[in-house]
Amino acid sequence: MPVRIDDLLRMATNFGASDLHLRVSEPPILRLHGEMMRIEGRGPLDNGTLEAMMLALMPNRNRREFESISDTDFAYEIEGLARFRCNALRDRRGAAAVFRVIPARVISADELGLTDEVQRLCHLPRGLVLVTGPTGSGKSTTLCALIDLVNRSRTDHVVTIEDPIEFVHQNKQCIITQRQVGLHTQSFKHALRAALREDPDIILVGELRDLETVSIAIETAETGHLVFGTLHTTSAVSTVDRLIDQFPPDRQAQIRVMLSESLRGVISQVLCKKIGGGRVAAREVLLTIPAISNLIREGKTFQIPSILQTSKRLGMVTLNDALIDLVDNGLVESREAYIKASDKQGFAGMLKARKHDTSFLEGDLNAASGGTGSSTAVKADGGLKQPGARPASAGR
Repeated sequence: MPVRIDDLLRMATNFGASDLHLRVSEPPILRLHGEMMRIEGRGPLDNGTLEAMMLALMPNRNRREFESISDTDFAYEIEGLARFRCNALRDRRGAAAVFRVIPARVISADELGLTDEVQRLCHLPRGLVLVTGPTGSGKSTTLCALIDLVNRSRTDHVVTIEDPIEFVHQNKQCIITQRQVGLHTQSFKHALRAALREDPDIILVGELRDLETVSIAIETAETGHLVFGTLHTTSAVSTVDRLIDQFPPDRQAQIRVMLSESLRGVISQVLCKKIGGGRVAAREVLLTIPAISNLIREGKTFQIPSILQTSKRLGMVTLNDALIDLVDNGLVESREAYIKASDKQGFAGMLKARKHDTSFLEGDLNAASGGTGSSTAVKADGGLKQPGARPASAGR
C-alpha cells in the first residue's frame, strides 16, 4: 500500500506528537513527549517515494528552492485537523523531512498557565517583549497565546512576520495581518521596515535573526509600538547579552541605553516531561523595572539574577524557582527538572532542602546529558511498545 503523507500527519496529530520525522531507510518517526519513537508496522521509506511525497506538498517557490539548495521551509494544512511547519532537506542518504504539528485551535494564555504579570505585557502601549528558549521549547505556542489575548482584549492592528506562518489568527477585536518571509515579503528586516508604513500598533517578529532586524525592532519599540519577538537563548540574562553582543563595540553603549528604555519583559522557557505523559513549560520571567534598566544601561547584566530573586512579589521568576514549583506540585520528576536547570548546583541544593529524590545525582551520567537509556516504538494501530507509556498531549 502506498505511503500517504496525510495519513502519517493524522497519526502524528492523533498521538499528540510534536513532530513527524521522515528519513530514507527508516520507518516514519514521531517525537512524543520529547522522545523519538519509530512507528511499528511501517516499512522503511526509499528516496524516490520520500522525495515525491515532499515535492507533491511544496508550493512552486519551495520546489525551486529545494532543487537549488536542497533545503526549504513551508507550511502545510489539513483542513479541520492542524497546520504543519515543514522543513524538507537532503542528507547523505537522500531526501528527509520534519513536520512540526501546529494545532488548529489557538491555546489561550490561561490554558498555558501564563501569569497575570506576563499577560499584562499584552496591554502595554509600547516596548519590546521577548519569548526565548531552545528550539522546540514552545516559544511559538506562548507567542500565539499572547497575540490571541491581544486579539480578544484590544482594538488594534497587529502585523506578524513569520517564516513560515504557524498559528493562523482570525480577526476578533483586532485586525491581524500575517506575512510569511519568502512568500509575502523578502526578509524579516524588509518586512519590519515596511510594517512601519502599515499603521501597526503591535508587531510580532518571528525571529530576531540578525543585527539589522534587532536594531529595527528596538527602534520600533522605542517609537511607540509594542513589539514581540523570539530568540534562541536560555535565560533572561543571556537574552540581554545576546542582543547587545550582536552590535559592534562602538555601538554597544548606545544599544544598552536604547534597550534599557524599550525592553519590557523576557519570558525564557524550557519544556519538561510531565509525570504521566505530555510536557509542561517552566518559564523564567524578567519584567523591566528601574533597577533592571539601570543594570542594562551600565553593562552589569550579571547582577540581574539577584534582582529576579528579590522581586518575586512583582511577578519575576527564576528558572530554578519555576522548575522547583513543578517538582513540588508533582508535575515533573526531580531528575527531569535537574536536567533542564541551567544552574544545576543551585537546583540540586533546592531539591535537597525540600527532601526531594536526589539519588540520580550519584554517578548517573545520563542526568547531565538528558539521556534516558530506553527506546520506545509506536504501533501503527495506536499502541506503544514500551510498557507503562501511553499517548498523551505533547507540548511544543
